[in-house]
Amino acid sequence: MIEMVHVSKAYNESPRVLLDITLKVDKGKFVYLTGPSGSGKTTFLKLLYAAERPTEGEIQVNGFRLSRLKPREIPHLRRSLGVVFQDLKLLPRWTVSENVAFALEVLGVPRREILKKTPEVLRLVGIERKGKCFPSQLSAGEQQRVAIARAIVNNPLLLLADEPTGNIGLGATEGILRLFDEINLRGTTLVLATHNYGLPAMLPKERIVLEGGRIVESSLPNPATLIGESGIRYVAPPRT
Repeated sequence: MIEMVHVSKAYNESPRVLLDITLKVDKGKFVYLTGPSGSGKTTFLKLLYAAERPTEGEIQVNGFRLSRLKPREIPHLRRSLGVVFQDLKLLPRWTVSENVAFALEVLGVPRREILKKTPEVLRLVGIERKGKCFPSQLSAGEQQRVAIARAIVNNPLLLLADEPTGNIGLGATEGILRLFDEINLRGTTLVLATHNYGLPAMLPKERIVLEGGRIVESSLPNPATLIGESGIRYVAPPRT
């Protein structure tokens, strides 16, 4: 599903955003990507959906070898995954239903299928009664659910979420985590980036910890042949 081998990412102004990342995430996993602000979490996710290219190393996502991916092939990769952005990127003048339907329209999905899938996914995320509302009429937690609905409406193999609980309260956070758990149980692989170390305690899952662009702790069962002498501290997988 995801494989990264000796991946590094550097910018002129930030030469060590990510350094020598090696890991493997199998199909069906739910993985927290944790670490303080500036540790490289958002860049890590951007590499997975090809918004950024690695400076070094190899990445494979959903069968796509990203180092060899041509620009015209990027939409094919993105059809196989969903992204919940940190700033949500909801269209303020469009209703909830229109925001979700747009994700299918850009893929060329037939109108009949859009009209069927949109209310289904709103029901799944628990906001089926908010379809005619505009984002400004929703709570922060409801807006987050709209962003999740838009990301999963096309039944992605992989869901990437960047700080999806960063601006909501504890009650809404628990609800969002339960929703992600349900999505994962339906077969979607999930990587959730967060600086909130309390989330894995609320819903224990696999965990990767980034500090200074490096993986310093992991519960993923990575092959020793890939990792080598990396200095990563391995912890026991979560009990489920």
